[in-house]
Amino acid sequence: MKGLYLVTPSWDDTAAMVDATGHALRLGAAVVQYRHKSASPELRLAQASQLLALCRSHAVPFIINDFVDLCLELDADGVHVGGTDASVAEARKLLGAGKILGASCYGDRQLALDAAANGASYVAFGGFYPSKVKQYPVTTAADIVNWAKAEIALPCVVIGGMTPANAAPLVARGADMVAAISSVYGAPSIELAMHEFAQLFVK
Repeated sequence: MKGLYLVTPSWDDTAAMVDATGHALRLGAAVVQYRHKSASPELRLAQASQLLALCRSHAVPFIINDFVDLCLELDADGVHVGGTDASVAEARKLLGAGKILGASCYGDRQLALDAAANGASYVAFGGFYPSKVKQYPVTTAADIVNWAKAEIALPCVVIGGMTPANAAPLVARGADMVAAISSVYGAPSIELAMHEFAQLFVK
């Protein structure tokens, strides 16, 4: 797991979501997470189904935020859970060994250690910066990335207000993936945004 971790916006317009996601996939998105907290079950199923097919065509992992049952129904590649969602241990038990399981750890080192011990496939930290999408305290310190790379043998994802410019110091500290929503889906040019994110991971 390395590169841009694309997280969908909460758009009800399925065609627009699929079109923009496809564009980003063609330009190198490494992982796609479907996240639409307010979608109806019917819309969620329809959007996730189309995004899964799109990701399959690009051989890119497709992860669903929160909904373990939807992941299992569609045979998606994995689930991402947060601090108020099903615990990592519960999600791993339901998913089995073969699925990707991500865990939001915010700025909490103990949460990250617990997630790793309970079967997480990667740990996500943040928010590091203010987000246009999610409301949270911006209190995560950059040095948690150094700590995670030294203490946890799992990929590290950074989230929260990420742009190519402000993600750069976190990638320099060892972040494996940068999660972005608005910086891609809301960009004046998806091509330029994807190019700039890709440059972060060129050694």
